[in-house]
Amino acid sequence: MDRNVKRFEDCIAEREDLLRSLDGCAPSVQAAVAAIARAIEKGGRVFFFGNGGSAAQAQHLAAELCGRFVRERRAYGGIALTVDTSALTAIANDYGFEQVFARQLEGLAQPGDVAVALTTSGDSPNVINGLRTARAKGAVGVAITGARGGAVVEHADIVIRGPNGPSWKVQEGHLAIGHILCELIETTLAAP
Repeated sequence: MDRNVKRFEDCIAEREDLLRSLDGCAPSVQAAVAAIARAIEKGGRVFFFGNGGSAAQAQHLAAELCGRFVRERRAYGGIALTVDTSALTAIANDYGFEQVFARQLEGLAQPGDVAVALTTSGDSPNVINGLRTARAKGAVGVAITGARGGAVVEHADIVIRGPNGPSWKVQEGHLAIGHILCELIETTLAAP
């Protein structure tokens, strides 16, 4: 067997193990779905944020809520705090990079909204500050982290712990969790 074919098969097996490792997330995922569905039902918004690959996933998940995931439905208020380069650079320049999400949430978040922080390490100061501000504004804070959680867990109302391992593995887990959230949000809001 070709070495690359064998490695491909090993990679698939690793991803199967990764998905199985998410089994324990169900109660936290359900809590996040309930909070997000409540916010959407009341006309609230869901803010997503993170750094690097997590920033890209924040954009992806916000798009799934504004557009659609599976069902035809009205648009939901999903907003990625990572897309406004003018806001990001102005805030970073004037207040420091640690404030890029907090400052946006200070101006945008309302009581009952949801702020979803994606972080592989759980220790990014700007993500922690974003959740602190969300809490101060009366928004529900959801942290999607790696298995160890990190300092961010102290600042979130709901913590969804993804897989253990390097960033790529945690981010693959976060993508699966994000898609599951989107599907369950649609199902919950479509229920009679």
